[in-house]
Amino acid sequence: MFNSIFENTEKAFALKSDSELERAYFLFKMISLQPLVRIGTAVTRFALNASLPVEGLIRSTVFDHFCGGTSAEDCIPVVDNMYEKGVSSVLDYSVEGKESEASFDACRDKLIQIIEFAKDKEAMPIAVFKPSGIGRFALWQKKTEGKPFTEQEQAEYDRALARLDAICKRGSELDVALLIDGEESWMQDAADDAVAFMMRTYNKEKAIVFNTLQCYRWDRLDYLKALHQEAKALNFKIGVKIVRGAYMEKENTRVEEKGYPTPICKDKVATDENFDATMQYSLEHINDISTFIGTHNEASSLLAIELMDQKGIDINHPSVWFGQLYGMSDHISFNLASHGYNVAKYLPFGPVKDVMPYLIRRAEENTSVAGQTNRELELLKREKKRRKL
Repeated sequence: MFNSIFENTEKAFALKSDSELERAYFLFKMISLQPLVRIGTAVTRFALNASLPVEGLIRSTVFDHFCGGTSAEDCIPVVDNMYEKGVSSVLDYSVEGKESEASFDACRDKLIQIIEFAKDKEAMPIAVFKPSGIGRFALWQKKTEGKPFTEQEQAEYDRALARLDAICKRGSELDVALLIDGEESWMQDAADDAVAFMMRTYNKEKAIVFNTLQCYRWDRLDYLKALHQEAKALNFKIGVKIVRGAYMEKENTRVEEKGYPTPICKDKVATDENFDATMQYSLEHINDISTFIGTHNEASSLLAIELMDQKGIDINHPSVWFGQLYGMSDHISFNLASHGYNVAKYLPFGPVKDVMPYLIRRAEENTSVAGQTNRELELLKREKKRRKL
């Protein structure tokens, strides 16, 4: 019944001009060549660090394909165009790697600004951020490891929690959902505890605060089940974003270096099964759990809509969203939206130089998932051919 839902390339690429279609094909062709990605990312890092005049070139190629703009206001044309096709936007301030108290305060202020910017725009119902954007990674890690804080560290950690609370409070006041991204396993327990506290505080009537479950971790379904029992006992709603995960190489490297049992599923098949089981559990408890299904995987997306159909869940039920990254998997996003499902694209923005770590990670992730890149190329090629005919 749903098997051909992702095949319509006319709908998938309706917003792309012929030149943008050619650029997308060129980019994914380059990304499919692993040595080229390694050389390209190294050269780009060097050029930016050396202040060489390459920002214009980056802006007109990879940046404009994967990002909405350099500021929230800059993103508005993209937001509006996508919303005309039924696809909402999740503004993602993708500046990474800054670790000063001033930068954490600035990140909090930027997120509150995004929430206030989004409140009057139906096209932007969701915002997103990382715990390490509002507090030092080493503190989250130390808390996760159960090591005692110094007095100074405790004060610093309390400030991180206060920033988290300020963001969640504003999201609750303005009814803008907040997706809090998952990070490396060695800091995640502390983040889980902090986010659960925010859920208990702000998810009384509906899910505003969403934690992220990276399903390449074998323990995430058990974590969700335990959180569900707590939510029923304390009468709050759960929000979860379900993804496969973004830090596989770092996780595996650390396991090898330190010799502890791996938190990661044994292989890709086990990860896929864990993702699908976690998604199914969420959909089975839709009255308690709101789910943001973050995936570029067609099989999981297909399973989700089949489960919704079997369980009689409305296609536009407010507790079920599908999400993909801007510049990727348009055949999933725009075809689902054309059938009436809730869909949102992660729309990164920020100064070109500051967003480069994000863009480099996107290129490296696409390189490591060859099947996905080949699928993008196949669909782009098919749409180019359709337009010529």
